[in-house]
Amino acid sequence: MRRRRPQPWEDSGMVSDRGESDRDDGPIPVEDPAKRLRSLRTRTLSTVAMIASFALIVYLGHVPLMLLVLTLQFLMVKEIFLLARVAQKEKYIPGFRAQQWYFFGVATFYLYVRFIKNNLLVEIATEPSTQRALTLSWLLRRHNLISYLLYMTGFMAFVLSLKRGMYGYQFGQYAWTHMILLTVFVPSSFFVSNIFEGLVWFLLPSALIIVNDIMAYLAGFFFGRTPLIKLSPKKTWEGFIGGVIGTVIAGYLLASWFIRYQWMTCPRKDLSLSWLDCEPDAAFKPQLFTPEELSHWFAPPLADAARLGVSLLPPPARRLVTGWSFVAAPMQIHAAVMAVFASFVAPFGGFFASGFKRAFKMKDFGDTIPGHGGVTDRFDCQMIMAVFAYLYYWTFVAKQQPGVGDVLDVAQQLDPQQQLELLAMLANMLLGQGGLPAAAEGDVRAVMRHANTTLR
Repeated sequence: MRRRRPQPWEDSGMVSDRGESDRDDGPIPVEDPAKRLRSLRTRTLSTVAMIASFALIVYLGHVPLMLLVLTLQFLMVKEIFLLARVAQKEKYIPGFRAQQWYFFGVATFYLYVRFIKNNLLVEIATEPSTQRALTLSWLLRRHNLISYLLYMTGFMAFVLSLKRGMYGYQFGQYAWTHMILLTVFVPSSFFVSNIFEGLVWFLLPSALIIVNDIMAYLAGFFFGRTPLIKLSPKKTWEGFIGGVIGTVIAGYLLASWFIRYQWMTCPRKDLSLSWLDCEPDAAFKPQLFTPEELSHWFAPPLADAARLGVSLLPPPARRLVTGWSFVAAPMQIHAAVMAVFASFVAPFGGFFASGFKRAFKMKDFGDTIPGHGGVTDRFDCQMIMAVFAYLYYWTFVAKQQPGVGDVLDVAQQLDPQQQLELLAMLANMLLGQGGLPAAAEGDVRAVMRHANTTLR
């Protein structure tokens, strides 16, 4: 019989809730310097490999990045599925693991198609007569219903698989599966939408989490004295405050670097790998900021209270408060706001993961990344940041106007007669505006004549 490989939480050196070894075999052995050096070398090499691979995928573009996110989600869910089975003292039930992955597949189908629906519509519009386009068009019109029917198929399969004496284990695993998908898979999927709105909306929030971790570590290493939270004994208030300051500064500077490149700022409207060329959005163009201009970024009651407070100051102090200005791109201000969130709120994802691991007396979620532990150990805070970046973008940055994908989505709901009518009107409007090259006018007029004849 093949021996099962020990899991990370089964290691003899795992930490208990008291922060002590679970074994009491005498004095704590001194770590072998050679072993420590090998561990450092392994961690360094894997870090360099991860950075190089990530840089290559960013260079390749939006679709490869989306596939990277899906791969990371698969690995995180795999780690926690395994933990769930160990936590409940796994029992062998034929086909039961496949049920868990089936629900993962249904969630992937629902969320990914929902987030890239407009991109798929553009793909359909560029190749309207192919079988693939016809299939996608049929699928998109019925996406929500298909997703629900797929879920109900899994639900019925679960009920039919219930076995006497195993009910507690099976319902426990069913609950674990949904909890894992809701707390790990769903939040991290919001990064997919961010990617296609512009790589900067994915890279910058992700980078802020990493920067905050580094800045907090450095500040805590040099100045840390006061413990912050019992779940993470090494975290200190000095490290936390230093992390906030360092992350805000780094976010401001990173944003100024990212917005120089169209590859980072242009949205991807289709699913191709072609180069992007677009007019920079106003969020990426430098402008003059004054206290009055910045006041518009706050809720009206706060802005009014600030103006009232300034008006009560003596004239010299009032001039000092209102007389300054600076030039920056709005994206740099957005980056500073996201940096504050990344510093104050996102670390709680790490605290949550720490408490979760202590509850099950394990050291890491897995050993997927050599020298680093599991994928979940490295990306626990990113899930919170993904949702915030998505909500922040659509609340404060995105223009409330339809794009090509939105128009195609509405046009797809029309019957063929109405679509022909729309086509004729669009062609007539373009001809009237002189927005067509002379070589294309003959073809467009022929399309209009065909549409008008059909409508009669």
